[in-house]
Amino acid sequence: MPKTDFYSNRFKNRTFPVTLLSDHVISDRNIGGLFRVCDAYGIKEFLICGRENKLGRKVRQTSRSAEDVVQHSFYPESVKLVEKLKAKGYYIISLEITDNSIALHEFRLALDSDVILVVGDERFGIQEEILNLSDIVVHVEMFGRNSSMNVVQAANAALYEFTRQLL
Repeated sequence: MPKTDFYSNRFKNRTFPVTLLSDHVISDRNIGGLFRVCDAYGIKEFLICGRENKLGRKVRQTSRSAEDVVQHSFYPESVKLVEKLKAKGYYIISLEITDNSIALHEFRLALDSDVILVVGDERFGIQEEILNLSDIVVHVEMFGRNSSMNVVQAANAALYEFTRQLL
């Protein structure tokens, strides 16, 4: 079987009507990983909230140049941005474990509008104001002892499920 190099693959390029919004994710490695996940799943845009408007060496190393192909923007405040997006008709999905969240595998994406998937900082999660603005809150079902998952791995699971449903 022929081997592909880093920049070529056998998959068809596609873009899905899903935008990822990071609510104050500050780790350079996590931002870089989120860029890679956005590229892998053909995400429309990556909205980076609560960070400086720059991408450092660690972000670029981890993203493996995905920042060059993923449309992205920086915003100082995420709550106001989510309010604006909701007013424009976006369907807001927060990825967070709460008392009212439903398991990702039980959620069915009905695509009446573009989707915003909100992920939060590993330490503090998604701001409560954003959770209250969300149309739904989903979580990745876990079966081990740990009660949380790295933001990149959680986003990876959610974006895989969303794009799988949209195929």
